[in-house]
Amino acid sequence: MSSADASASAEADSEPWRSEDPVRPTAVRGFGDRVFRWQLTAAGVTVLAIMAAVGVFLLLRATAALKVTGFSFLTTAQWQPDVHHFGIAAVLTGTLLIALVAVAVSFPLALGTALFISDVAPRGLRRTLVAMVDLMAAVPSVVYGLWGLFFLQTHVIGLSRWLSQWLGWIPFLHVDGAQPGEPLASSSVYTASTFVAGLVVALMVAPIQCSVMREVFAQAPLGEREGAYALGATRWGVIRAVVLPYGRGGMIGGTMLGLGRALGETIAVYLIISPVFTIQPHILQTGANSVSSLIALHYGDASDFGMSALMAAGLALFLLTLAVNFTASSVVARSRSGAQSEA
Repeated sequence: MSSADASASAEADSEPWRSEDPVRPTAVRGFGDRVFRWQLTAAGVTVLAIMAAVGVFLLLRATAALKVTGFSFLTTAQWQPDVHHFGIAAVLTGTLLIALVAVAVSFPLALGTALFISDVAPRGLRRTLVAMVDLMAAVPSVVYGLWGLFFLQTHVIGLSRWLSQWLGWIPFLHVDGAQPGEPLASSSVYTASTFVAGLVVALMVAPIQCSVMREVFAQAPLGEREGAYALGATRWGVIRAVVLPYGRGGMIGGTMLGLGRALGETIAVYLIISPVFTIQPHILQTGANSVSSLIALHYGDASDFGMSALMAAGLALFLLTLAVNFTASSVVARSRSGAQSEA
């Protein structure tokens, strides 16, 4: 042994708290703790088993259709399963466009509401607003669908006409057959569109996004908030320098959770859209479709092979939603465990 090693060994013997392998404290788990842990483990395994069972069921029922179409199932825009000519290119495009419109509208709405509740509203009003947001999340989707069909759709035509008149040079805002300069022109080209469906879905997913953002904003370090105020920061300065950087993960996770909900929305979209089986990139124009509304529309009169085709469409939506939700959960978990502000 060298003189340096001997000196280090002697120092460790004399000062045991400087050892390279510190002793970690361990908790003694009683019977109640073990039972609680078993219950949580069983609940988690049960959820995973149910999700796996759903995926296996859809895969088994969709096998007959997928064997016939193969990869063209993702590239075909027609839906004629009885003649073996079908695919989800049109409905998958409509699903993604409706979800993107919903997220584009709901994100600023949810972000502003969450910041107002967590940092601006008085304590008494805060509880009322939280209850109202939670109540919005509990409203059945059919109510949103009927409200969008009989109220929102008639009041949003003016906005659609204005967007197509001034921003129609943007490809996805162009409307075929529109006459923006004619005040007496028919408004039927603007109804039952992806835009209207996206607005209704936005109001459905905004409470979910707002709840996630609000929970993360409320966890912003109190010391950093008070430090920013002590340095002369305004309320907006504290939000910009402390709250928003700390809640970045929550904003991303909440937005993606809302996106997962928007992808799978069925009844509200089914009530509003006018289903078409062509790829419709113009979001203001009448005619749209989604995977979930396709299943709701054809479920009742489908043959055995048609049912297999619908199961294949459901399997694609299941995998897409699962990927979005897993990504969102991962982002939210990271933000809660290790988020740091830039203040």
